[in-house]
Amino acid sequence: MKTTTGTGPMARMLPALLLPLALAACKPEAKPVEAPRAVNVVRVEAGNGTLSASYTGDIRARYETALGFRVPGKVAERMAEVGDVVKRGQVLARLDPGDQNLGIEGARQGVAAAEASHTQAKADLARFGDLFRQGFISAAEYDRRKAAFDVAAAQLSQARAQLSVNRNQADYTTLRAQEDGVVTAIAAEAGQVVAAGQPVFRIARPGFKEVAVSIPENRLNELKRGAEVRVNLWASPDHLYKGRVREIAPSADAITRTYLAKISLLDPDDQVQLGMTANVFLDVAADANTVRLPSTALYQKGSDTAVWIVDPAASQVSLRPVKVGRFADDHVTIVAGLKPGDTVVRAGVQKLFPNEKVRILAPRAP
Repeated sequence: MKTTTGTGPMARMLPALLLPLALAACKPEAKPVEAPRAVNVVRVEAGNGTLSASYTGDIRARYETALGFRVPGKVAERMAEVGDVVKRGQVLARLDPGDQNLGIEGARQGVAAAEASHTQAKADLARFGDLFRQGFISAAEYDRRKAAFDVAAAQLSQARAQLSVNRNQADYTTLRAQEDGVVTAIAAEAGQVVAAGQPVFRIARPGFKEVAVSIPENRLNELKRGAEVRVNLWASPDHLYKGRVREIAPSADAITRTYLAKISLLDPDDQVQLGMTANVFLDVAADANTVRLPSTALYQKGSDTAVWIVDPAASQVSLRPVKVGRFADDHVTIVAGLKPGDTVVRAGVQKLFPNEKVRILAPRAP
C-alpha cells in the first residue's frame, strides 16, 4: 500500500500562507494618543471687586433686664412662664411675707412708744417753761427738759422712718415687671430660697432687636462701628434685612478668643424672633494690589504655597509660589506672586505635574 506524504503542491504553499499571519500577531498595537487634561481656570485681576465675609449669630434683644427681689426670702409663688408677654407693673412672683409683716408690726409698736414719749416730753417742757419764766427753776434745768423733748421728737421721727422702711421691705416681696417685654429666662421656682438681688427673671424688650456675632481677631479690622451690613435668617434665607454695627467688644473672650459684635436690625418684621439663627454679610473693598482666588486653587508643597499657571501659548502648566494674605469663606487673597493677566488653574491642582499639556475650558469668574 502506498503512503501519501506532505510533499505535494499544497503542502509546499502552506508555510507561505501562515507567515503573514504570524508576523501580524507579533506586531505591537499602536497606543491611542491621550487628549490633554481639561482644566478650569480663572483670569487674575488686581483688586478684583469686593471681598465678602459672613458671620453666623443669633437674634437677641438690645435691652434685656435681669430682675430679682430686693430682699431675701423663700419664693411663695411664680406667676409667669418663659415666653410670656408681660406688661409694666405686672406681678411676676412673690416671696413669703411673714418676716416682713412681723417687721411692720414691730415698727408700728415702736412708733406708738415714741409718740407716747414725745407727748410726755412735750408736756414736761411746757410746764417747766412756765416755772422757768416765773423764776422757780434754773436755766440749766429748763435746758435739760428741752433736750429731753428734742430726743423724744428725734426718736419719733426715727420710728416713723423705720416703719416706712419695713413697709417698703414688705412691698419688695412682690416682684413686678419694670417694662413691657417678653420673659426669656427663669432662674427660680416656688419653694426656693433666694438672696437679695439674685436674678430670677430675664425680661427682653422685643421692639429693639439685634444680631450678636463673634469676630475672630484676624478679621476684626474688617468691621467698623456704624458700618452697614446685610442680614438674613435661616428660617427665611431669601429675605435680607438692613443692619448696622452698633457695638464691638473692646477685648476678646477669654475662652473663644473672639470679639463680640452687635448688629442692630434697622427694618425687623414679625418673622424676626428672639433666638433665631442669622447670617451677617459684610462687603470689604479689596486692596488695589490684592488678588482674589478660589481656595481650591492653592497647591501646598511642604511649607510652601503655590498655584498652577497655564501658559496659553504652549498649553502647559507650571508651579509659581505665592504669598497668601488671608482666608475667607470660599476664597483667599494673594498679596504676592501673581500679576494681572495670569491664568490660574482653579480646581484639581493635586492631579497636575510640571509642563503637563492641558486644555483650557471656558474661564470663570473668581
